[in-house]
Amino acid sequence: MELDRIDRRILMQLQSNNKIQNIDLAAEVGLSPPACLKRIKRLREAGIIIGDVCLINPELSGNKLTLIVSIEMDRDRDDIYRLFRQTVMKAPEVTQCYQISGSYDFMLIVCVTDIQAYETFIDSTLRCDFNIRKFHTSVSLRTVKNATAINLNTD
Repeated sequence: MELDRIDRRILMQLQSNNKIQNIDLAAEVGLSPPACLKRIKRLREAGIIIGDVCLINPELSGNKLTLIVSIEMDRDRDDIYRLFRQTVMKAPEVTQCYQISGSYDFMLIVCVTDIQAYETFIDSTLRCDFNIRKFHTSVSLRTVKNATAINLNTD
């Protein structure tokens, strides 16, 4: 689906505030409210808008420790990768997972309450997977940027 300038403006607005009233969004992007609603419906049906979420401060939820975990698999096989992806999808501690190129095969963002919770995650998820050759953990000292919005050229 080709996005025009108005679609991009709608998406930029919704990324910064998805609770905006349709009438206000329509005024912001220069459409009538019914036309704006029709475009949003089309963007959802096309799979461009894939969900609406509430972003929660991890520290206030009790998850004060964020770790970046690099995973190297033992073999370069699709069935092993598929099994690992399925395991990661079930792990609530993993908030993001990227299959990557380079020295490692996967990069995980893991959020837990403390180091003991991370050790439990390691034992229950990583060490029991015999297809993992090694993993490397980095501890996040502070979040410098955590953006969810995708930059869309609206010019």
